[in-house]
Amino acid sequence: MPVTLDPDAALVFKAFQEAGRPAYETLTPAEAREYYRQARFVTNPEPPLLKSVAPLAIHAAKGIIPARIYTPMTLRQSNGLAPSLVFFHGGGWVIGDLDTHDVVCRKLADEGQLIVISVDYRRAPEYKFPAAVDDAIAATAWIADHAPELGIDAGRLCVGGDSAGGNLAAVVAIAARESKSPSIAGQVLVYPATDFAMTHPSHREPETSILLTHTVIRWFRDHYLNVAADADDWRASPARLEALAGLPPAYVLTAGADPLRDEGEEYARRLDQAGVAVTYRTFPGQFHGFFTMGKLLDQANVAARDIGAWLQALK
Repeated sequence: MPVTLDPDAALVFKAFQEAGRPAYETLTPAEAREYYRQARFVTNPEPPLLKSVAPLAIHAAKGIIPARIYTPMTLRQSNGLAPSLVFFHGGGWVIGDLDTHDVVCRKLADEGQLIVISVDYRRAPEYKFPAAVDDAIAATAWIADHAPELGIDAGRLCVGGDSAGGNLAAVVAIAARESKSPSIAGQVLVYPATDFAMTHPSHREPETSILLTHTVIRWFRDHYLNVAADADDWRASPARLEALAGLPPAYVLTAGADPLRDEGEEYARRLDQAGVAVTYRTFPGQFHGFFTMGKLLDQANVAARDIGAWLQALK
């Protein structure tokens, strides 16, 4: 479909082009990670003041999973316990870490008036599928098990993430439904990757190949998956699961100039058809990745406020 970038998004895209930054697929994973880490100094907005930010070690069968816990100045509490959002960062399962999404987590904690725990799952290609999934599921279960000591109400535990992190959040919600534990109160899916088939029209439109290009998506896929058949596993492609009923309420966000646009929209529609309470938001003039760029793109801040209001409205 025709896509027209918002004026500020067009300026940012032009600046990225003129900067001559190498395409991720021409780099090693280590080099790509460093480029992505450095970009945050240019794109991330000023963070809100929080009560505390602290490291957290999550103990899992495969070892320690590093995490970070964010407590806002204003915290919604009942009987001394607060709601929480377990957040998984984006980056194609290859790049991204606790620092690249630090400001986003601060903003979500502040806007949602809840505790955010950011999880640093293992990345590909050093750890291929399903290592990230295993870490995401294990971390969420550990947080639920230790909720009281973390000041968290286990009955108000949500999961969320952007892009690859949105994929992991969707998978964790499904896994929790399948195992009947832990209880997940909501899922925040910010332009989530839901189907490695990559056959939706938005994966072919020239207007969507911006920053997250069609080529780099395949670079991420090839680093993450072991074999082509992994794409059929719902833990990699949650949209492959036919039965979506019984999943927690969902907030799904898409961007117009994004290869993942159509699969995110379709996943939201299927959730709704399955009887799941869905709030769907689209930002037609923005590109994939805008959510972390609040210094340059005010729509990122609009999205953070909208997600915060949705989290506050959850029962």
